[in-house]
Amino acid sequence: MKRRDFIKKSVVSSAFYSLAGLSLSSFKSENSKHITILHTNDVHSYIDPFPPNHPKNPNMGGVARRAALIETIRKENPNVLLLDAGDIFQGTPYFNYYGGELEFKLMNMMGYEIATIGNHDFDNGIDGLLAQLPNANFDFVSANYDFKNTVLDGHVKPYKITHVAGVKIGVFGLGVELEGLVDKKNCKETKYNDPIEVATDMARILKVEKKCDLVICLSHIGYSYKEEPNKVCDLHLARKTKDIDLIIGGHTHTFLDKPVIEKNLVGNDVLINQVGCYGLNLGRIDFYLTSDNQVAAKGKSIIV
Repeated sequence: MKRRDFIKKSVVSSAFYSLAGLSLSSFKSENSKHITILHTNDVHSYIDPFPPNHPKNPNMGGVARRAALIETIRKENPNVLLLDAGDIFQGTPYFNYYGGELEFKLMNMMGYEIATIGNHDFDNGIDGLLAQLPNANFDFVSANYDFKNTVLDGHVKPYKITHVAGVKIGVFGLGVELEGLVDKKNCKETKYNDPIEVATDMARILKVEKKCDLVICLSHIGYSYKEEPNKVCDLHLARKTKDIDLIIGGHTHTFLDKPVIEKNLVGNDVLINQVGCYGLNLGRIDFYLTSDNQVAAKGKSIIV
């Protein structure tokens, strides 16, 4: 099957929203800019595709196929930003043997630009993560993990600002509470700060002070928790903050058929997406921005 046809037939469904209340066709003009955000989460060192006889995911996933999809999309629209929402490590013998080196080098080849840190990225300890960082040609962002008293101090930024086709994009990261998930000897003196408070500050800095056109949160705090409705999650994050345009989630391995649209603190739309785990899906969000700062977006999940 041709790659273009494969993408079309693999789309589960899509969502559309407009901050300006206009139709998407209003944005598809010579004056608008089209930015494509591609993203993964919780890949967990799954390099190879699942075997054909796998009971749940037969012949699905695999880095080579994901790379082919990304390449095809870049040919359609070169203005691509590729992101990951954490838990890159742990899940196959590749991690046990190479300690994360292979995962990072393959991500380099696919052109990842920014990632955040998941709880399993501490599985070889904070020193093990630091040892692998030179193999990553992309940046790690985490705003609510305070690494001040650890070896990671200065190696992880709270946010990164990047430019794609003249669009200024601010990306910041959030991590899940480590206590009860990560052994103290692995995360050492890493301090966890409240994600909502931190995100409020980060979004203000990026949108108001830095004048970013788009603000994206790479979140590894989880989409939602049915049995713990008060636990901080991406739904709470969207509702209790403002100035975030897109939350790319991780941690709960939630397979969303399409991005969820939530209202933020001031009634504006926020897109939330998460594409499960193990590299089975690739998330795609297309933003259209006009010269007078109107924004529209559509999103979908592509099966790998």
